[in-house]
Amino acid sequence: MTTDIERTIAVFEEYKIRRHYDEEKEIWFFSVIDILHVLLQNSDYQITRKYWNKLKSRLKKEGSQSVTNCHQLKLPAADGKRYKTDAATPQILLRLIQSVPSPKAESIKLWLAKVGYERMQDMADPAKSLDRAREYWQQHGRSEKWIQQRMTGQETRNKLTDYWKEHDIKNEEEYAILTSIIHKEWSGITVKQHKKIKSLKSQNLRDHMSEAELIFTALAELSTRQIAESTRSTGFNENKNVEKRRRYCTKSSIRA
Repeated sequence: MTTDIERTIAVFEEYKIRRHYDEEKEIWFFSVIDILHVLLQNSDYQITRKYWNKLKSRLKKEGSQSVTNCHQLKLPAADGKRYKTDAATPQILLRLIQSVPSPKAESIKLWLAKVGYERMQDMADPAKSLDRAREYWQQHGRSEKWIQQRMTGQETRNKLTDYWKEHDIKNEEEYAILTSIIHKEWSGITVKQHKKIKSLKSQNLRDHMSEAELIFTALAELSTRQIAESTRSTGFNENKNVEKRRRYCTKSSIRA
């Protein structure tokens, strides 16, 4: 039910935690800074970074392997670009958490264990992730009709991103730009502007759309994929121009 972009972010309470799933090793890597940000419960990332630098230095002097076993992975930042960031497996993070006095320590430990277990469940039985998504939306008062449209729309979205992935759209920034172009064509505003109108921050915009918004989004993404397939569009520039062709086709059909 999630796209490649959405899988790079997990949410613990109101905190966004960047992550990466290593398919070969079959394990999650989480941003150390993001986990520490939860534990320290402050609003300034610079303070968290300084804390991590001091903690790394102390642990190295103590001979701890926790720091050595951290990996430098390119994870998305607030500006949409990817930067090298210290990341660690849940096992390493559990050791680091022991070094940080925090009332959130136990709850974040349980959360890390839960996220890893759910991923293993999804790999063994993808239907489980669908069941969890349906349960989540039901808990938030969504009607069965809305849930069905949300799931149908996500399937349409997945087919489009699969096409992009197979035709040289590889970095997250390009995915975001193409998505925003499609969104602006049917709504008149960008994804970022739409989220601001709905007072959303880290939340998934589609989870807060009306049924009509979901339908318009799905139709726009469906037609974009169909035109891209018919023209065999490859690479960012060609797929960016697909939206112009989709807009022309839409206007032509209306005049007809």
